[in-house]
Amino acid sequence: MSKAYPFVEPPWPEDPLPKQELEGRIHQLIGANNVCVLATTRKDGHPIASPIEYHADGLNLYMFPDPGTPKLLHMKRDPRVGLAIESGFQGWQSIRSAQYFAHAEILQPHTPEWNHGMTIFKWRNAMEELGMDTTNPIEWELIKIVPDRILYMETWLWKDGYNWKQWWLADDNDIAPKPLRPN
Repeated sequence: MSKAYPFVEPPWPEDPLPKQELEGRIHQLIGANNVCVLATTRKDGHPIASPIEYHADGLNLYMFPDPGTPKLLHMKRDPRVGLAIESGFQGWQSIRSAQYFAHAEILQPHTPEWNHGMTIFKWRNAMEELGMDTTNPIEWELIKIVPDRILYMETWLWKDGYNWKQWWLADDNDIAPKPLRPN
């Protein structure tokens, strides 16, 4: 038995967290980080995952990939993506992460959607770090990741009487998978 973290020991609660509280925890996680691992699918069906900077607008994430990169080409062919954000593993008492099951929208420069996304994505910081002129943003395509489902995991939820794996669903008529237990 863990003396410091007895809540990591069975029995584990299975109750769902209310959606508004779940969204708040997801917002905290994505706001405390700005790099995720984005997974796309090659034409031959093989997945490819790469780290990429993001900035959040609610639960939507904006990314600015280099033109012609495999991930951008993959999203143009198949907009379904997965991504993971995690806070760093220091033991079972510290697990906190989110997995997005989402779709990508490719925003063209100077469209209203691109202009909005550029107010979210901190493009000046990125360009300044690269020694580029920050007078105007680079006119590249911007990616907006829109979640369909999010699997949020936090072991501290056990302490509060909730399952450590919680499903956020964009469609309230969608059916979440059954509660998951640690393997």
